[in-house]
Amino acid sequence: MATARSRPTPAGYRCAECGWRTAKWVGRCPECQGWGTVQEAEPVTAGRVQPATVAPGREARPITEVSLDPVARRRTGEAELDRVLGGGVVPGSVILLSGEPGVGKSTLLLAVASHVAAMGARVLYVSAEESLGQVRMRAERTGSLSPNLLLSAETDLAVVLGQIDQVQPQLVIVDSVQTVSTADATGIAGGPGQVREVAASLTRVAKERNIPLLLVGHVTKDGQIAGPRVLEHLVDVVCHFEGDRGTVLRFVRAVKNRFGPTDEVGCFEMTGDGIVGVSDPSGLFLSRSIGTEPGTCVTIALEGRRAIPGEVQALVVPSTAPNPRLVVNGVDSARVAMLMAVLSRHAHVAPKEASDVYVSTVGGVRLAEPAVDLAIALAIASAITRRPVPGEMAVCGEISLAGEIRPVQQAARRETEAKRLGFGTLLGPDLAWLRDAVLEAVTS
Repeated sequence: MATARSRPTPAGYRCAECGWRTAKWVGRCPECQGWGTVQEAEPVTAGRVQPATVAPGREARPITEVSLDPVARRRTGEAELDRVLGGGVVPGSVILLSGEPGVGKSTLLLAVASHVAAMGARVLYVSAEESLGQVRMRAERTGSLSPNLLLSAETDLAVVLGQIDQVQPQLVIVDSVQTVSTADATGIAGGPGQVREVAASLTRVAKERNIPLLLVGHVTKDGQIAGPRVLEHLVDVVCHFEGDRGTVLRFVRAVKNRFGPTDEVGCFEMTGDGIVGVSDPSGLFLSRSIGTEPGTCVTIALEGRRAIPGEVQALVVPSTAPNPRLVVNGVDSARVAMLMAVLSRHAHVAPKEASDVYVSTVGGVRLAEPAVDLAIALAIASAITRRPVPGEMAVCGEISLAGEIRPVQQAARRETEAKRLGFGTLLGPDLAWLRDAVLEAVTS
């Protein structure tokens, strides 16, 4: 009797984002909620991995015997970007810079390429989205021309790797990783398979040749980096470039950094001549009407490790609509509604008639931390009572539903920045109840 041959087990389907497996195809992954990410998986060959002989010099060592060699870094020429990266670019590191379309990612990286090239290093700038003429026009406008800056407009990964072999650069910039494709991977450019293969190949070359690599990444509608989640795991540093295209202010935040901190923030100003780092952005977030007009209040917010002053403005006017409106910009609308309820309940400060309330920040900065609660409350109370908050006062404090002012983190750093800017009074959690804070602010 002949024995039946063993049949291979079907591979099924696998999510390209999170790795979830299933026997049948589905349009949406139930694990990561991604649409169109479930693809047919490659057959898995079952077998036992045999242990390999450990080569001399690669034996496991006690952690106490590992030497602490300092990491050599290369300055990018942009002090604010160096601040976020932890002092500069580490050779062989891979940095992913993501952001909304038109926020200025290409302008920033072109400026970095120009600065590094001016130091005598060869820089290869691969533009997979724009032609060489378009990049040259931007470089002339921003003053980023240098003979050591080499441009290449290619979308084929094999050609890009060939350019790296030929140029032998000290820095490579690829704009962007979602537009480069390879024939070794299936799918269209920007698909999960293509992005994963392109990023893995470029990362391998950067590590083997000790070349720092800067990648531009697209984002989806909800602000997430487009492509598979493994892209963020492959790279060493992930930075988000944020900013409203209606304002000149831009922020660079590091959400992942294997060589430095992740709580630093770089501040930039977008001008007609390019992008400029702002080491002291205090003047961008304060108006000249502090202490003279009702409805304005200054707070000291934390952006990473940096203490930045911010001004909250409020306007309360009688409503002409059936339902009064609450319009906010730069702060959380739900938080403002809660603070208005606390003001009415514990401080007895509320509009006498149905009113529209407008709350906004100056300079387009977004204040999301709870420490700005007290500034929002005082600005609204000042607008209602039509009495200005003293101009020498800066406030910090989180407000609870019971009306209590809670302590804030990094209080000493906030107080130091307030004194440097000339604010003599930093009103914080030393006052127990919101009623006392409001009365002192709007009646003094």
